[in-house]
Amino acid sequence: MSRIIGGIAASHTPTIGFAYDRDKRDDPVWAPIFENFAPLAAWLAEKRPDVLLWIYNDHVTSFFFDHYSAFALGIGPEWPVADEGGGARDLPPVKGHPQLASHIGHSLMADEFDMSFFQQRALDHGCFSPLSLLCPHEPEWPVRIVPLQMGVLQFPIPSARRFYKLGQALRRAIESHPGDLRVAIAATGGLSHQVHGERAGFNNPVWDSRFLELFERDPEQLAQMTIAQYAELGGFEGAEVVMWLTMRGALPSNIECKYRSYYLPSMTGIATAIYEGADDAPDPVVVERQRRHVARELAGVERLHGTYPFTLERSVKAFRINDYLHRMVEPGHREAFLRDPEASFEAAGLSREERDLIRRRDWRGLMHYGAIFFMLEKLGAVTGVSNLHIYAAMRGETLEAFQRTRNAPGALYSVAGKDAGNLGWDKPAGTGRGS
Repeated sequence: MSRIIGGIAASHTPTIGFAYDRDKRDDPVWAPIFENFAPLAAWLAEKRPDVLLWIYNDHVTSFFFDHYSAFALGIGPEWPVADEGGGARDLPPVKGHPQLASHIGHSLMADEFDMSFFQQRALDHGCFSPLSLLCPHEPEWPVRIVPLQMGVLQFPIPSARRFYKLGQALRRAIESHPGDLRVAIAATGGLSHQVHGERAGFNNPVWDSRFLELFERDPEQLAQMTIAQYAELGGFEGAEVVMWLTMRGALPSNIECKYRSYYLPSMTGIATAIYEGADDAPDPVVVERQRRHVARELAGVERLHGTYPFTLERSVKAFRINDYLHRMVEPGHREAFLRDPEASFEAAGLSREERDLIRRRDWRGLMHYGAIFFMLEKLGAVTGVSNLHIYAAMRGETLEAFQRTRNAPGALYSVAGKDAGNLGWDKPAGTGRGS
């Protein structure tokens, strides 16, 4: 079973990355930032976690308001640096841990946290600003991360207590993971600051100190506070420190603060801290109970012949081909595919197997590979193959044999729009080996 070895907390202001990129460690204005991050870097080097569970908020860089979620878990294999308007920082991408992330996702959903999941998105300064001071990264980072993006910029947002409960659920999730991973929880954001309106530039070092004390000794008091109270005391954007409560909830009730610092150079109170709890092994009984709880909803589905739930694992494995097929909703993409499929495959970086599956319209093979049916439906709409042809092929039957099992055997349809009259459904569509 995996275990949490401790937690680190750090502000994620852009100034941290600015100081690092311009090598300001000897500048008296910026030197305290490097000094305050050094103990956290030393702790990580000593403890050598396999994974950092990275709690942060995106700053409307990779997540926009066309789809904005409260809790979004990154399940992908790699995370590049985002371009926030002035070009991406010169840092290598950091590896993810899809297996741990997938288990955490299943566990949190079982505990009734309505998560969203993301892949193939760049991470902005909420991640890489502090991370660049915490770990060496040439030629690559020494640790993998699982990013947990909190939607705290568009209201309503979850309550402080909900963030705290999410941390408690994270502990159950990590400890029930069947691997043998050492996981550290990293909480980022804050402390006091406000960056908008006539109150821009607000700080409250007295509250920052009080918050850090309560965080260690009385997180329940922090969990009872409203966002308005956080905003009054620490500035509206400073209310993002509720994200720290997720890290606190993942740690034991009694923790020891191994290190803490605070520095206010300009707009934001920059804090760093290290927290450790009792070095107790997870209770095997509790771990096994959580594993059964996580598996409950899909228990027995393996007995349903020819049924393949589209899980997080399948989503990660087949992301590239699903993304390619999903883009059939873009007129330019589907026109390029119809005009020159091989050039389109090459531009998308599809593997040899993926190209072959699409060439042969191997509907069953595509499904087994990990393509979700609704991507097959889109490919069918573009290539003139009805849904009924695809259903029959997945069953390994001819269209005629499949139609005999339907109440309206003559019905053919597709999601195709304007071109629905030119689908050519009178043409043979093949069997389960493709068309």
